[in-house]
Amino acid sequence: MDVHEARSLFRELTERDGRVDPGELDAIWAVLPTVRPEEILGAWKGGEFDTGHPLNGMLEKAGWYGKTFHSPHDAKPLMCRNEAGELYSNTELGQGEASLWTVEFRGESTATMVYDGRPVFDHFKWVDEDTLLGIMNGKGVPAEGPFYYFYLERAPESGAAPGAGLGAGEGA
Repeated sequence: MDVHEARSLFRELTERDGRVDPGELDAIWAVLPTVRPEEILGAWKGGEFDTGHPLNGMLEKAGWYGKTFHSPHDAKPLMCRNEAGELYSNTELGQGEASLWTVEFRGESTATMVYDGRPVFDHFKWVDEDTLLGIMNGKGVPAEGPFYYFYLERAPESGAAPGAGLGAGEGA
């Protein structure tokens, strides 16, 4: 699979009703470009893939909207909407907030969000200039998973220029 096929399959999987095979997501992940923390600053709207992971559906119940990265040392992993529809950082659910680091995962160094209060890592790779594929990993998770797979799309209010993250020739 090349990066163009991966992007096409990614889009298909985001629209699929029902379960998604983690193997398909792993195949996509394998060919996507890595990310640097400073490339993803801004606000991101999130979604998940239903792979049967125990976390599937839990974030939606909490009102999860996405993530906001103000700087590498000021990351808000669980931006949620309250009953009035206002965004807030759910520090209770996340047991704090997070920071962005470059961490090796599956033999590649890529932007990774490290939670302050939990032994959890969210690894990111570019799908396209405004979309990230994420894999949640953490202490106690075997090398083969199961992992929680999600995606982030640059939110209109992020303030970052569209396409700010991919190098020349890597865009859609």
